[in-house]
Amino acid sequence: MELSVVLPVYNEAPNLEPLHAELTEVLSALGRSYEVIYVDDGSVDGSRDLLRGFRDRDPHVRVVLFRRNFGQTAAVAAGLARSTGDLVVTLDSDRQNDPHDIPALIAKIEDGYDVVSGWRKDRKDDLLSRRLPSLTANALIRAITRVRVHDYGCMLKAYRGEVARGLRLYGEMHRFIPAIASDLGANVGEMVVNHRPRVAGSSNYGISRVVRVVLDLLTVKFLSVYSTRPIHVFGVMGVVLGGLGSLVLAVLAAQKLFFGVQLSGRPILLLALLLVVTGVQLVTMGLLGEMLARTYHESQGKPIYVVAEDLEARQAGE
Repeated sequence: MELSVVLPVYNEAPNLEPLHAELTEVLSALGRSYEVIYVDDGSVDGSRDLLRGFRDRDPHVRVVLFRRNFGQTAAVAAGLARSTGDLVVTLDSDRQNDPHDIPALIAKIEDGYDVVSGWRKDRKDDLLSRRLPSLTANALIRAITRVRVHDYGCMLKAYRGEVARGLRLYGEMHRFIPAIASDLGANVGEMVVNHRPRVAGSSNYGISRVVRVVLDLLTVKFLSVYSTRPIHVFGVMGVVLGGLGSLVLAVLAAQKLFFGVQLSGRPILLLALLLVVTGVQLVTMGLLGEMLARTYHESQGKPIYVVAEDLEARQAGE
């Protein structure tokens, strides 16, 4: 299989028929073998029946139906895991992503990139509820991850197959795919894509997602930098706080022993004790984190590195 196209679906019944017709037109013109994987995330508006119909009449279609709504990340992960193509493309099922951008995304992948993310430069969404939160979230993600992608939230992306199937997504991590892929050593690129107004159905996102983005971003940053060495983050904080508390206690002890200063009733004494106790707890947490990280990697056989090439020694005479 040369190309897999993955689409998460949630209550998009009015959009599915025209979307599938447009996809079929674009993909057939590529002259490549392809599959279209629809992952229904517990729709209740008739989308599931339409997808079953696509599968019955189109041999290129595979349909995955969730038992309930698990979220977009789960739908994307299920589709990527079931893809078999040398190249994989993901896009939304609301028809705002333009399938006619797929050939250009593929061409950019073939230029040497492992992941190419779409950039909805001229976005056709409401300013306050969609575009402004997205701009804020993207700026924050770029600042923290150092991966210079303008539009993390754009679902229209292309991947090399091995990269797509190597991603491990959970929670709401689909919006951080460029950063996660970059952390695995992938060469990440970006391309301006067309964005169209929504003509049917309603959006499932709002301004409340900004808070979730911030929390997920903290998780991504921690996992990418400290997942194999949690003692470096908790231990450093513990040593700093514990050291500061110990220094204050030493000063107070010197005042008591040499100058007879009364310590009872002084809030700074309680603060110093709190700093020392907190420092000990943080160091202990770091040590426990190290044990958990070791158990996690060893029990699952999860590697702590990603190999780009493994060139065996040349035999004599080669």
